[in-house]
Order: sequence, then structure tokens, then C-alpha cells
Amino acid sequence: MPGVRGPSEYSQEPPRHPSLQINAKEPFNAEPPRSALNSSYITPVDLFYKRNHGPIPIVDDIERYRVSVCGLVENPKELSMAIIRKLPKYEVTATLQCAGNRRTAMSKTKTVKGVGWDVSAIGNATWGGAKLSDVLELVGIPKLTSVTSSGGKHVEFVSVDMCKEEKGGPYKASIPLNQATNPEADVLLAYEMNGEPLNRDHGYPLRGIVPGVIGARSVKWLDSINIIAEECQGFFMQKDYKMFPPTVDWDNINWSTRRPQMDFPVQSVICSFEDVDVVKQRKVTISGYAVSGGGRGIERVDVSVDGGQTWIEASRYQKADVPYIGDDKSSDKWAWVFFRAEAEIPRNAEIVAKAVDTAANVQPENVKDIWNLRGILNTSWHRVQVRVGHSNL
Repeated sequence: MPGVRGPSEYSQEPPRHPSLQINAKEPFNAEPPRSALNSSYITPVDLFYKRNHGPIPIVDDIERYRVSVCGLVENPKELSMAIIRKLPKYEVTATLQCAGNRRTAMSKTKTVKGVGWDVSAIGNATWGGAKLSDVLELVGIPKLTSVTSSGGKHVEFVSVDMCKEEKGGPYKASIPLNQATNPEADVLLAYEMNGEPLNRDHGYPLRGIVPGVIGARSVKWLDSINIIAEECQGFFMQKDYKMFPPTVDWDNINWSTRRPQMDFPVQSVICSFEDVDVVKQRKVTISGYAVSGGGRGIERVDVSVDGGQTWIEASRYQKADVPYIGDDKSSDKWAWVFFRAEAEIPRNAEIVAKAVDTAANVQPENVKDIWNLRGILNTSWHRVQVRVGHSNL
């Protein structure tokens, strides 16, 4: 791609925040401390998790950069940033979550394959850019289109990013055309994050944002947007990020029997304590995040201090001092929700959180029931062990 290149080695990586927990150095994959997530509804860019598959692309000349929109369309185009910026700009507050979030906990049940994420492979940002539905109109695809006259049914995002899983080829993923052309789906070609231009780690100069869907489909460093008849055949659509039952292992796996994962399930995590923690007094504040995919709101977050024997309902909010109501017009439907509860805990407490979304989906109790060989979508009840120290007993 003119103006942007994907290097073959890691000598020109951008600087990163020193508090990030590094899970892999090359390619760079890191997450913030869980306590940092609760400090701000909008996750600061420096503390937003970094999920990469190769060296970070480099922009040499932004004026020469183009993203091509081609494939099964009548009027293919190459679009400059100037053209994209002339389209109406939208800002969408949306949570991105790696499908491998909480993989480390799943691996304690039985070993899984993948980057060892704790609970912070997730972040909430305000993304700014053009709606993909407006961009596709430039090549003759009307809004709310399910199939083009040439038979296109999917939109494939192809990155400048080169990765070993694609045998040195580009990272890529796709979404259905009817989602891409629906303005209500809020799919963006984003060039801003939290009011500033995207930085290199997060896709500068242009990336896809697909709200409510696992982060693997929000492709960074866009090179091309292809209208195709079948879903993307790339590695991360066909040989990864699929949900298998616990009975499947590497000896009997058949990737073609499962569809690529898109929406993420309902999830909640306690951020106010580490997995094993000590406090000085019995009265504690239990807080964290909850989120569901597909634009579904959070109907309830339940908290227990006795391992799930009894429960209290936590308060929910997105804006400080404003109670959150799932599916209300004033709520950010693609974004996470914070929860908070005050409780008296026993000397040795197992504190648990579970969320229920507006479709009445609830987190499963046990991780073993959803264990899968790739360790994705660990949405089991989140549990932490908290002991009251002797000083204030």
C-alpha cells in the first residue's frame, strides 16, 4: 500500500505505557492492570489493551495512503483519507474485547492454546470516523443491502499487517454485507480514538470498528475492503476464533464444523480485587465491568460474597451518578457498564460476579462447562478470593 508498509521485524515498535502487563513481546500483546479499568468509563489510549499479530505498520506518507474498495462491486474506488474525512463523521462509544479475554483462568481447568490474557483484554473508547454504510455507497452499494448485483454478500477487511499465521500474508476478517450496510449497526472506518488520531498500536491511519463483535473482526491498518461472495477464508476466520465444545481436542478438531465467532457473550469481571487479595476491614466495595455483545444492554449484575450461595444486586452506571438502564436511548448500547456494590464479607470470602443481559442471557457458573481448546469466550462467573487481615478483625 503506497504510504504505509508492514515491516518484517520489530525494530521500530512504538513506545508503550510502563504499567502494561506484557503477555507476548513479539508480536506485542499486553493489557493494563485490572484496577486501571475501573478508573475511567473511557479507557485511556495508553491503557487500552494491545493485540497484535506482527510488527506494527509504519506510515511513511499519509498523503499517498489509499484504501481500495473493490471486489463484487460495479464501481471500485481507491479512497484517500481526505475523501473519507469528507463523509459525515460519527462518534460511537464501543467496547472492544479480545475473544481470549480471561484465557489464563480457563487454562487452569485444562491447558489451552493462545496468549495468556488475564481480565483486561478489553477496553471502552469513543471511536470517530465514517460509517462503512456511507463508504460503500461511494462504490454503488445502497444502505441495507444484503447482496450486490454481482453476488457480494460479505465485506472483507484486509490489513497492511503481515502475520505468520497467514504465512507472511495480511491479517484479514469479514462481516456480512447486511451488517456493513446497516447504519444502525454503527460499523465505522475509524480514524480517531478518544478524540485524537489513532495511534500506531490501534490502527493508524484507518481501521474498522465493528461494535458488539469480538475484537478480531475490527481490523487495523486497513489496506483494502473487498466485497466477496463467501465469508473471508483467512486463518483468523476459518482456523481460529471458533467456539468448540469441551470434547474437541487437537486430535479430533474439524474447523469446518463451526462458524466464525462474531458477537461476544455476556461478561462481567470484578476489578476492585486481584484473584487472591487481602483487605483490612470487613466492609468492602465490589466493582467492575459488565458487557454483552450485539448491542444488548446489561439488565442486572449480581454479586455474592459466599461463593454464590446468596446474592445482592449491584448498582449499574455508565455516567457518574446516573443509573444505567439497559436498552434506554440515553445509554451507550455498544459500551460496557460499570457495577458497584457495598458488602460485609466473612473472614475468608469468595466474591463472585455474574451479569444478565437484556435478552436474559446469563454467565455460566463453571468454566469447565465452556472450556474449549483455544480458550476463547471465558464468560464463567468471575471469582476472587479475599481474606480480611488480622489488624481489624
